[in-house]
Amino acid sequence: MAAVEKRRQAVAPAAAPAANFTDNGRVSMSRGATAAESEEDFLRQVGVTEMLRAALLKVLEARPEEPIAFLAHYFENMGLRSPANGGAGEPPGQLLLQQQRLGRALWHLRLAHHSQRTAFNNNVSVAYECLSASGRKKKPGLDGRTYSELLKRICRDGGAPEEVVAPLLRKIQCRDHEAVPLDIFRAGMLTCFVLLEFVARASALFQLLEDPGLAVADRRVGQAVLDTLEGALGTGDRAAAPARYLEAGSRLGPDSLAQALDRAAGGRRPSSPMARQEFLEKAAALFIAKVKPVC
Repeated sequence: MAAVEKRRQAVAPAAAPAANFTDNGRVSMSRGATAAESEEDFLRQVGVTEMLRAALLKVLEARPEEPIAFLAHYFENMGLRSPANGGAGEPPGQLLLQQQRLGRALWHLRLAHHSQRTAFNNNVSVAYECLSASGRKKKPGLDGRTYSELLKRICRDGGAPEEVVAPLLRKIQCRDHEAVPLDIFRAGMLTCFVLLEFVARASALFQLLEDPGLAVADRRVGQAVLDTLEGALGTGDRAAAPARYLEAGSRLGPDSLAQALDRAAGGRRPSSPMARQEFLEKAAALFIAKVKPVC
């Protein structure tokens, strides 16, 4: 009998360990039973990794003198890009939000010079996204009113006289109710920045021509420079881009300008003065004549 009892105990199933229950009756899970997310996975899932990567790329593109202040400004304004933050208030709250978006779009547009085409185009896309954010009562997209307001802000902040840039704005602005696609937006932004640089170079050139005491230039000399600019801008309209750029650069070189100035200064008759405003308006008109309307 003792042997039989021992065999029964050997084949009897082992008692299951008692389950641990929490106060609300659910089985508690041990830490080892669940796969804990790593710190790297967490940062990637919440978007921090991509956000920091984008911020560092902006620093490399802009190469600011004070990178820490640049990053502080960047993160300070990041919330305005989210469509969920748009349209939360009624006017004047809505107007304030619109001004904030315009300011942030301008900040992005100025991060890279327009000659750095890849970086500039990326910043244009971000600016377009900022202005296209929708709210509860607004569909996503950019209207002509916001687009035109941004063009005016760019020209005004660029320091160009209003009379100089007004013809360009009339040419590339859109109607308030028109939808502005990204390619039109990009063309308008690029045209504005190129014109501002063109006017700044023309202003520096006039400073070399003017009489310091009278703040005016000889009209013959000023007109000779304008004629040279016109010839350079009209060079090879149908030629390939590299050849056109080389020929235009040669016409604006020191030798060509010196010859034009010598011919103008050789006149014997006295010439009437030309003011800076007139010179800039005529120089800008040469540039604007080459711009095609975008809307």
